[in-house]
Amino acid sequence: MVDALVSVFLEKLLNTLTEESHFVTKYREQLERLKEQLLLMQSFLKDAERLKRKSEHETLRRIMEYLRELIYEAEDILVDSQSQSNNGDGGDKFTVWLHPSKLSFQYQTGKRLGEINDKIEGIKKNISSFLGVPLLNPTNLMEAHNNLMSRWSSHAYDHTQVVGLEGDTEKMKDWLFEASDGILAIGIVGMGGLGKTTLAQKVFNDRRVEDHFERRIWVSVSQTFTEEKIMRSILRSLGDACLGDDESELLKKINQYLLGKRYLIVMDDVWSEDNSWWLRISGGLPKGNGNCIIITTRNEKVARKMGVYEAKTHVPKFLSEENSWLLFRKVAFAATRGECVYKELEVTGKEIVKKCKGLPLAIKAVGGIMLCKPPHNHEWKRILKHFREELVENDNSVMASLQLSYDELPPYLKSCFLCFSLFPEDCEIAKEQLIHWWIGEYFIPLRTGRLSTEVGEDCFSELTNRCLVEVVDKAYDNEVYTCKIHDMVRDLVIRIAKDDAFSIPLDGNSRHLGITSDMHLTTNRKLRALLTTAKSGEVNRIPSNVVEKFCNCQHLHILDVSKSIFDAPLSKLLDEIGSLKHLTYLSLSNTHPLVLVPNSLEKLQKLKIFDASYCQNLKRLPSCILTYEQLAILDVSNCGSLEYLPRGLGTLSNLQVLLGFKPCKLSESRGCRIGELRSLTRLRRLSLQLSHGDEIGDDEVTALLNLQELLFLTISCFDSHDVDLVSKLDKLSPPQQLHKLSLHFYPGKISPVWLNPSSLPMLRYLSMISGNLEKMNESFWGAENTVWKIEGLKFEALSDLNADWSMVSQVMPSLKILNVSWCPELDSFPVEDAGFRGGAWKREDESS
Repeated sequence: MVDALVSVFLEKLLNTLTEESHFVTKYREQLERLKEQLLLMQSFLKDAERLKRKSEHETLRRIMEYLRELIYEAEDILVDSQSQSNNGDGGDKFTVWLHPSKLSFQYQTGKRLGEINDKIEGIKKNISSFLGVPLLNPTNLMEAHNNLMSRWSSHAYDHTQVVGLEGDTEKMKDWLFEASDGILAIGIVGMGGLGKTTLAQKVFNDRRVEDHFERRIWVSVSQTFTEEKIMRSILRSLGDACLGDDESELLKKINQYLLGKRYLIVMDDVWSEDNSWWLRISGGLPKGNGNCIIITTRNEKVARKMGVYEAKTHVPKFLSEENSWLLFRKVAFAATRGECVYKELEVTGKEIVKKCKGLPLAIKAVGGIMLCKPPHNHEWKRILKHFREELVENDNSVMASLQLSYDELPPYLKSCFLCFSLFPEDCEIAKEQLIHWWIGEYFIPLRTGRLSTEVGEDCFSELTNRCLVEVVDKAYDNEVYTCKIHDMVRDLVIRIAKDDAFSIPLDGNSRHLGITSDMHLTTNRKLRALLTTAKSGEVNRIPSNVVEKFCNCQHLHILDVSKSIFDAPLSKLLDEIGSLKHLTYLSLSNTHPLVLVPNSLEKLQKLKIFDASYCQNLKRLPSCILTYEQLAILDVSNCGSLEYLPRGLGTLSNLQVLLGFKPCKLSESRGCRIGELRSLTRLRRLSLQLSHGDEIGDDEVTALLNLQELLFLTISCFDSHDVDLVSKLDKLSPPQQLHKLSLHFYPGKISPVWLNPSSLPMLRYLSMISGNLEKMNESFWGAENTVWKIEGLKFEALSDLNADWSMVSQVMPSLKILNVSWCPELDSFPVEDAGFRGGAWKREDESS
């Protein structure tokens, strides 16, 4: 990933060169030389990366490793020099820089930069001659660099689409519905990448299966399981956090939850032939009632030992030539609904598909590559040539296709992709955590004039489009919440991360580490990112000695200690975190009992992202956050005790995301009023927490109207019974360009007057959840043939809402998806069981 490393370093270097610091002034000539050297090398680093893995190119591999270490050293120089420049508290920074104690450092810095430049120039010439490629004209350096990041997200491939599973799914469902006594064990057995988990998911999520079983439980077993983890995972699926339970009590609780219920348990990706753990768990499960277990495994012997008979063992077949081409088309030509409109590509495309040998994962991987490539036959033939070469090195078509997919990533996406190496097997990863990390560590290019959060979303979409990342949980509007990676993708990303020194878990000099309860951390000056990687429902228990160690890692940029419990008091931890001056991303989400954030964090002047969400005891934030001039994301959502945010928040002009904003009442002079939001002109996403009418002044009802970047707005009025708030909300007009609106716990009986197609002509998604709503305002239905452009609509837990489907469909001709649940009065809507758990309606041409 040296090409990725160079790309990220150039981002940091170019950002540094815009600063007016003494460091830049003194070493500008050296830094500019370094910039030009690296810009020249970018043109051939991608080919060098691909070739270095071949056994006959050992020399090239060593050269690339040497270059990698030089780039890391150059990055360390930037960080160290910025630390020196910023250590002049209380005095003139130019004077401090000239202090005798700093002269030796300055001399060494200049010497090191000169040596690095000389060595990189030699490497540049060696690689250029080795590959037989000329250097680019230096007059077009920046243009060439920008071209590396010119292609962003393309049309997304719908991962829920499957091919060739119809017969398999029906066969599995028939087995499930035939079950009677005992526990029926069903096995899905086959090699990696064949689609075992996909088939199990298809059956698990089937509506008939959902109706048939009172309890459905999905457990990802994988290779690093323990019996206790399996049982806790089952309990979490049943809605029990089981945090304080003793291991000996877990199986009893599972039995109590399932007793008298018909249940289905999927044990996904089982490896171990030692079945003792399963005998103990299955022995404690209730029998009868038509209960079923589905086991997916690569090893038929594992299935037998877990009680699966041969008659109930399903072995998925390789996809036929026809279905292979169909699946490839669905991915590669997603932009044209799976239609190959470029006939000259069909021959080459079919040759590529043939190399995949009918394995769905391989087909989706190469399809994802082609989705992001221009439809030119010479480009497709280049990919075919490289695929053939990769298959010579690796006869496994899945791993060869995944390696090819990685090789074809743009440099900025390679760094983003390697972040997945920190997370454990089968971990559901929050999309927001990834994007925050990418922004904080400059992994995404930001000199395009676009907002960093928007660019981060596009990077994530590119990885899903390329089928390297799988979407797990998403909203009705297709906004992704969580994702995961296939275990074979994980094998690849861990290997590359280790080979390229991105993340080496047991190495004291690793640059990126995941937090675990049993981690052993040493003071590490190279450590740049330390993040929680706990699975859903799990927490980290971090001992005091580990806290001390990571607070001594002074070059940390990323610190995410969410979902953690500490031996040391939180106040002491936060005081120590305040010394980490290079932090750009700090997450304290879901850490308890966080009541106050101390002013000791005032030195975190580089902070771009601050996340204190889900801290139920948090009352206030310190005024020092007003000094975070680079702050782009502030999240205090789901903080039930939060009183207000500090007055002056409107000065944070770089804010793009503000979640959980609670304005203060008129009687509170220290808090921020909603009127301050007028100044946040870069705001792209906003969620408001309102409970009283006096939180919105008469002169503040237009506060949101001119926020021209605002696309996503959530207004929540949880536990509000203030009549005055309804009248204020009726006047609180959002900006016209709003893309998505969510109203939670709306206290009025009639929708606000501004919720109409004329006031919100660009609105594409509308959700209304809980509250007192009984009917829609007359303005909602439009006037003079004005209709909504809404594509997605969601009504949930609105027991008194009455509306006629014919009127809704008439005023929303572009509606593609409708989601309704717990709305008993909406019985005319085309959703079965709308008064209870409901479901979704999709326009026929959308679901096809």
